[in-house]
Amino acid sequence: MKLFQNKKIPYICTPLTGKNKEEITEELRIILPKKPDLVEWRADFLEGIEDEEYVLSIADIISTASDIPILITIRSEKEGGEKIPLTEEEKVNLLSKICKSTMAEMVDFEASNAPDHIMQLRKLSTEYNKQLILSYHNFDRTPSNREMMEHMSRTASFGADVAKIAVMPKSKEDVLRLLEFTKQADDALDIPIVSMSMGKMGSLSRIMGWAYGSVITFSVGKESSAPGQVPIEKLRSLIRSTQEIVGEWG
Repeated sequence: MKLFQNKKIPYICTPLTGKNKEEITEELRIILPKKPDLVEWRADFLEGIEDEEYVLSIADIISTASDIPILITIRSEKEGGEKIPLTEEEKVNLLSKICKSTMAEMVDFEASNAPDHIMQLRKLSTEYNKQLILSYHNFDRTPSNREMMEHMSRTASFGADVAKIAVMPKSKEDVLRLLEFTKQADDALDIPIVSMSMGKMGSLSRIMGWAYGSVITFSVGKESSAPGQVPIEKLRSLIRSTQEIVGEWG
């Protein structure tokens, strides 16, 4: 399934961050009626992630709970994820099994990881018709536009289906610069772009990022997975209001 082709952007994505099957099932009960466009399972929050059979059973529960597309993420600790008892190789092997064994449509992996791990996931995600998001996160600052473009170009060079960047602003100017950069990256690359400025200050980018080319925005369904996420009902209303006012925004 290829996303972002037949629907007006942005896709509103809500995270699942439960620590066990019961908490995740409860999150699904709360989130699914809110009808997000995409659900991200942040599997790094899961206790027992080293139990492959357990992880795959939960992935099946999530991916069969509705027809909403599923994004699977095991976020690296160095880029804002939870600490997990898996080596990078074990993590890649688990994501590979998820690609092979579940109905999830997308997998997120950090572009800073070892090239052989990235290519392993690229090969398997292609073989099993999954879209691969390669992402970069900086929780300390908003790098220069040149540095951000280097990260996005690296992402594209690995054959990613989607390039994602999330950065932390130190000022309002950083937020506006991230939006400007999003337009530049969208013009420069041949793949969809996802961008966000994090924290409360960066919330504007979650509301207006679509106007600059960002195809996904992340919201709170039950629990937030990153600073600055807005509850899905409020975010959807704000986006619709701005789209009604500014139209397609060329």
